[in-house]
Amino acid sequence: MRLDVQAALVRGELVPGDVEVEHGVIVDVGLPGGARGRVAVPGFVDLQVNGYGGVDFLSASTLDYETAGGALLEGGVTAYQPTFITAPESVMLDALRAMPVNGSFPRVVGAHVEGPFLSPERLGTHPLEHRRDPDLALLERLLDAGRVTEFTLAPELAGAEELIKRLLEREVVVSAGHTNATAAQAHAAFDLGVSTVSHLFNAMRPFRSRDPGIVGVALTRRDVYVQMIVDGHHLADETVRLIWAAAGGRVALVSDATAGAAGVTGPYQLGDIEIDISDGVPMREDGVFAGTVLTMIEAVRNLHALGIPFEDAVGAATSVPARILGRADLGVLERGGLADVVVLDDRLEIVRVLCGGEARVVA
Repeated sequence: MRLDVQAALVRGELVPGDVEVEHGVIVDVGLPGGARGRVAVPGFVDLQVNGYGGVDFLSASTLDYETAGGALLEGGVTAYQPTFITAPESVMLDALRAMPVNGSFPRVVGAHVEGPFLSPERLGTHPLEHRRDPDLALLERLLDAGRVTEFTLAPELAGAEELIKRLLEREVVVSAGHTNATAAQAHAAFDLGVSTVSHLFNAMRPFRSRDPGIVGVALTRRDVYVQMIVDGHHLADETVRLIWAAAGGRVALVSDATAGAAGVTGPYQLGDIEIDISDGVPMREDGVFAGTVLTMIEAVRNLHALGIPFEDAVGAATSVPARILGRADLGVLERGGLADVVVLDDRLEIVRVLCGGEARVVA
């Protein structure tokens, strides 16, 4: 099957020509022909999705995952991490057990568990009553309940070092987030093996001239990946440009989407929190931001509109998040690779989405 494209983004470079797919695999690129103005890029990889298309993953059933998955595909996402925020232990365990293990489209990579070991000073929308101090036994119960691929915690908390070591032993990516870590504490965490930061600048110690905190350290350490929300609300345009100037090439876009993403009107739930949409942002009734209604294709467009080259903006939604996860098979378009592909037109509108070589979305 030919994709009918003018070019393809192969390992970060635009290669002129069409793409051929067979049996779920990309068999060739750079073929003659193809429709002008259309480009094939790797399927998007979203590391942080709390919910989507009316579905909150903390309470999702198998059918709910199918509903959310269809909506995610329409936004170009072919692999993602359902994200579970701080909640009662029983709720988090049930959510992990309900998560699809394999065979779903888009691909469920594994769970991103965000909490409950967070700073009480930087909780954002996470409910204080369910927050916990580091507890190795609780961590083990969470890890045993389902496949966890990323875990966000505040590394400065007493006892967090033991959790980080255990997570790394179990091959879980450890992310710092909802944290009040100083620069010294951030360096210690990164030296220990924390490799990324969840939604940089949001819900963490602010950057100051003599107190750069975790933000300053993450931006200046080349061994740390940073994740950011580019929805026009969580970060000012200048902040996005600053992040990119300091860390371009190790920046991943995340949606931090909630059930309201993909055009669902509120109010709706994020765990046991009721949220509504105000001026394009999900909020609790007290005005605290509660995730986004952002799609990944919108995030790519927003980043590109700020002057970031197209190839790099797409890379922030594909190859970089895949590298954070250590998944060489995701976020790339190349001969012999998985045929998880998004076809875009010259306005960055989605024309077609393939996952596993099959057309899952056709505009």
